[in-house]
Amino acid sequence: MLLVHGITESAETWDPVVELLRDDHRLITMDLRGHGKSGRSQRYDLEAMSGDVVAVIQALDLVGEVHLVGHSLGGAVVSAAGAAVPVSSIVNVDQSLQLGGFKAQLAEVEAMLRDEATFRPVIDGLFAELAGPVISQESIGRVNGLRTPDQEVVLGVWNLMFTMSEDEIAQVVDGALGGYAGTSIPYLSLFGIDPGPGYEDWLTGYIDGAVVELWPDHGHYPHLVDPDRFVSRLRTFWG
Repeated sequence: MLLVHGITESAETWDPVVELLRDDHRLITMDLRGHGKSGRSQRYDLEAMSGDVVAVIQALDLVGEVHLVGHSLGGAVVSAAGAAVPVSSIVNVDQSLQLGGFKAQLAEVEAMLRDEATFRPVIDGLFAELAGPVISQESIGRVNGLRTPDQEVVLGVWNLMFTMSEDEIAQVVDGALGGYAGTSIPYLSLFGIDPGPGYEDWLTGYIDGAVVELWPDHGHYPHLVDPDRFVSRLRTFWG
């Protein structure tokens, strides 16, 4: 099982889940480029990051055997990786793949994200808003304590939103998910924030049989709000 974290976070964010699975699974957590202990790069786009995941899968000889789990940015990354190399299943935690919908939200704060003086307060504000009403102060405090926002990395990841039209972004998504055509792979998209009406129909247009599940009011971190329930859901899904 390979777990991939969200933007500005690191492999350590998964620790509560890892503790519940480590006795009966081989677990691999990785830091995306520009995050945690991984080095910087010239590129932080979806193709490059999903390519890193594919490289790890291939290097560890796990093609066709590994279960991918990704949160936020990591959800998009594992979704693209699963389209590029055979895997056993994919779980995407609270990351809509209709990326064009995120463009308008980011447009409102783009100038402040590009300003060194306001970058960190804007990032902190975005994630405070996403956290939701039910996550414990201890859990969100731990995540925020591990968070290390790097302006160059964040702007690189979100460059797609800043520089492309919604139609162009949709074409990028088409390319990233095109590898699922004609395949049958277990895919669970688990949300704590409602992705909006019609999302499951849209997703199954790319990934046949994909399941979309909403845990209301769980915010952006449903896997950390209730790690026991999350791990139980993983086991049921894999079974």
